[in-house]
Amino acid sequence: MYHRDLNVWKASMDLVQQVYALTESFPSEERFGLSSQLRRAAVSVPSNIAEGCGRGTNKDLSHFLDMASGSLSEVETQVLIAKNLGYVNDTAELENEIAVVQKLLVGFRKHINDNI
Repeated sequence: MYHRDLNVWKASMDLVQQVYALTESFPSEERFGLSSQLRRAAVSVPSNIAEGCGRGTNKDLSHFLDMASGSLSEVETQVLIAKNLGYVNDTAELENEIAVVQKLLVGFRKHINDNI
């Protein structure tokens, strides 16, 4: 299975771009704090999907999809922290994209787990 063909990978790549755009507006003192952590968590989502696909077994893929889901939960939490700190005002579009990726991940994990 090639990760670049997966809708969940494509959507998570879009999410990375949105996170990078969002963090551009963060205060400069957050460059090595919340901004960096949020970017790393976002990058981890498609990276884990890709790594799982590259491992060759559904058991390995399921494990990496679990890690991608955990990273996505980090992204969601950190976006809400940024909003609560007043670094951004409107996160609705990003929160919607997070929900889309989460639904795709859940569905894909279920499909993979049903075939282990």
